[in-house]
Amino acid sequence: MAGLRVGTVALVAAGRRGRWPSLQLMRSAVLWTLKHVPHYSKRCLIVSRSLSSVGYDPNEKTFDKILIANRGEIACRVIKTCKKMGIKTVAIHSDVDASSVHVKMADEAVCVGPAPTSKSYLNMDAIMEAIKKTRAQAVHPGYGFLSENKEFAKCLAAEDVIFIGPDTHAIQAMGDKIESKLLAKKAKVNTIPGFDGVVKDADEAVRIAREIGYPVMIKASAGGGGKGMRVAWNDEETREGFRFSSQEAASSFGDDRLLIEKFIDNPRHIEIQVLGDKHGNALWLNERECSVQRRNQKVVEEAPSIFLDPETRTAMGEQAVALARAVKYSSAGTVEFLVDSRKNFYFLEMNTRLQVEHPVTECITGLDLVQEMIRVAKGYPLRHKQADIPINGWAIECRVYAEDPYKSFGLPSIGRLSQYQEPIHLPGVRVDSGIQPGSDISIYYDPMISKLIAYGSDRTEALKRMEQALDNYVIRGVTHNIALLREVIINSRFVKGDISTKFLSDVYPDGFKGHALTESEKDQLLAIASSLFVASQLRAQHFQDHSRVPVIKPDVAKWELSVKLQDEDHTVVASGSGPVFSVEVDGSKLNVTSTWNLASPLLSVNVDGTQRIVQCLSREAGGNMNIQFLGTVVSEGQEICVIEAMKMQNSMTAGKTGKVKLVHCKAGDTVGEGDLLVELE
Repeated sequence: MAGLRVGTVALVAAGRRGRWPSLQLMRSAVLWTLKHVPHYSKRCLIVSRSLSSVGYDPNEKTFDKILIANRGEIACRVIKTCKKMGIKTVAIHSDVDASSVHVKMADEAVCVGPAPTSKSYLNMDAIMEAIKKTRAQAVHPGYGFLSENKEFAKCLAAEDVIFIGPDTHAIQAMGDKIESKLLAKKAKVNTIPGFDGVVKDADEAVRIAREIGYPVMIKASAGGGGKGMRVAWNDEETREGFRFSSQEAASSFGDDRLLIEKFIDNPRHIEIQVLGDKHGNALWLNERECSVQRRNQKVVEEAPSIFLDPETRTAMGEQAVALARAVKYSSAGTVEFLVDSRKNFYFLEMNTRLQVEHPVTECITGLDLVQEMIRVAKGYPLRHKQADIPINGWAIECRVYAEDPYKSFGLPSIGRLSQYQEPIHLPGVRVDSGIQPGSDISIYYDPMISKLIAYGSDRTEALKRMEQALDNYVIRGVTHNIALLREVIINSRFVKGDISTKFLSDVYPDGFKGHALTESEKDQLLAIASSLFVASQLRAQHFQDHSRVPVIKPDVAKWELSVKLQDEDHTVVASGSGPVFSVEVDGSKLNVTSTWNLASPLLSVNVDGTQRIVQCLSREAGGNMNIQFLGTVVSEGQEICVIEAMKMQNSMTAGKTGKVKLVHCKAGDTVGEGDLLVELE
């Protein structure tokens, strides 16, 4: 191994009479049991500090009651603004979501069915019944689910209930990729060269692809979220892509129509936020850079984009507004573009809803987009002119998921949050979430934990605040992608702004492996781990009438430790009694300072002027301690730690390479943790 690629360290004392303890730090999976945090506060779900200055006019009447046809963080986000506007809210929920945070935050709640989305959050009949029962005057759909469903909007209109979004014409026109591309061309919006009709079969797909020129993108006309999309570089891949894309489109959207267009290799994904009203006014609220993606789904977003110059920004904004006006768009929406290395930009699609990443726009403009949507839905004109829209500072959003980043950059993880603590005590940090300690991340819904947003006066400050926020984010009980997010934002290419939609695959061609420690970081880790161990032993000495004999003698002034980091033995000498320890690591002297509060899940440690946040994952009575360093958590099943305890070696290892012997599940089965899925031989 070239270097320690994990930030999790296991410390175990293995002392013998007449010798100082020997510590081993190697690679191992971490199992933990953690103390439950205090009572959860709804205030912590929203924004700890006001990052925008939006005024709410109490004399401007909108709605008495709004039903939010969604769940999780976006439902909580909408409820937050409704409360500020003095509007009562109704939450809908499935039976498994009965105790969810959005249900607790709302003034009323109605169960609309069992856990599967088709029977609850997509159950239009049940939702319409909930609207009638609660007498809600308007519905905010959030994103996903029914947010871009024109039939749902029509049902609401038939009952004189306001849909907080665009009208059905705009939803239909922009929801169909073929129709939207034709409308974009008519509005003089730059479009990607391609075939404007519906591709009939695989033979026609090959013919069209040859005419356009390889590579081409085959994608579902009614698609979104990366589904029903394939890149083809030759005839064979075109035939295969046509088959898979049409099948995926039919199952995901009930519409197997496909289109083919030129594939823009190595592009940036940059989108323009637009806002229109029912009086013909429309604005563009600057751009969002969304190029860091995995499987065509966004991972990190920021506003503004480091790549755009004022001229390109204005051109993209004006074209986005031209398209919005072409369909008489009246709400918040997003026009997405692909941008090549020469700043040529091409229309990709328009999302007729609130985007997941809308908070970064709110941070740099000072606007509350949910409030603007509610005002527009009520019929009020926009309050701002284009010249009023600023770019103040820089905002970055990381999507925190219950996913294993070591598997294809993020495969979903399920489980219960045994401990959860958001970093909202930090300046310029906003967390949009809909969970609390004890919440379940289930197989039924998107595994998003939260949207973590950092705001600063410039990009450098925003990135630094994001790094601090990720280090201070405590998530226990589920595997999460904090390690990947942290590595992305400190990566030299990302810091320079050298990114594209292929960023992750370019930077991690063999998959994400975790953080690779530098030599100085190794020394810091050794010093911190040793200091933690000594601090825990000193703390144990303060217990009166304690039957356990401390590993070290009470009168020791200096501790000579043998620490094994990977395959290398290091001599570490620590002296002091806290809060400052003087530590010699292989001849180098470091001063380590902390409060050494071992009951806290977070420890702020200073190593020779460098501030580090260490997370204490677990601490056992016998002295065993697991700590997390520089954000990285290792993947389960990998050998990441060998512990010498009572002269016995205990290790956790990955399974060997082999052939599949038996498969114990089939497509569509519901599986849980611990279930036997596949046997190897």
